[in-house]
Amino acid sequence: MLRSHNQLKMWILSALFAAIIGILAQVTIPLPLVPITGQTLAVGLAATILGSRYGTLSVILYALIGAIGIPVFSAMSGGLGVIVGPTGGFIIGFIPAAFLTGVYLEKTRFNFINGMVANTIGMLVTLSFGTVWLKYAIDTTWTAAFGSGFLPFIVVGLIKAFLASWIGITVYKRLVSAKLLSSPHQVSS
Repeated sequence: MLRSHNQLKMWILSALFAAIIGILAQVTIPLPLVPITGQTLAVGLAATILGSRYGTLSVILYALIGAIGIPVFSAMSGGLGVIVGPTGGFIIGFIPAAFLTGVYLEKTRFNFINGMVANTIGMLVTLSFGTVWLKYAIDTTWTAAFGSGFLPFIVVGLIKAFLASWIGITVYKRLVSAKLLSSPHQVSS
């Protein structure tokens, strides 16, 4: 009974973080090809707080909700066209980014320094997926794809990694302390 209660709680938290990703996706700074959004911050928070399994589940749920047409992607967009479009690689890249961020924290310690390393890795994974996807989606050169899909986002990505680490580790520790979250995110299925 306790195991199923904990698992249900984690599924609910995953759904909540899918919604948070969708909400922060609407915080947008437009750029010519790829906008700066709050999605990556929310993905980092989900992975930092929920860990690899449930953080990744929240990102997959977010991507599926958007793919079926619910407008949760940036600029209130949705549908498969966004996924296969120029920015779709960033959304797909959120999945391994969340997983790797969570795994890194689970294999080390949940503290700010490890959170920063984990979220920086996640940012680099997202940018790499997005840049490769962008190159092929708009049939451009590697230099142009790197210049518009990676380079402009490094500084902002590091700021988001800092925020996801600081906020995420703080919230994680408080949820564990309040016994609202298991440590280290191990909930049996």
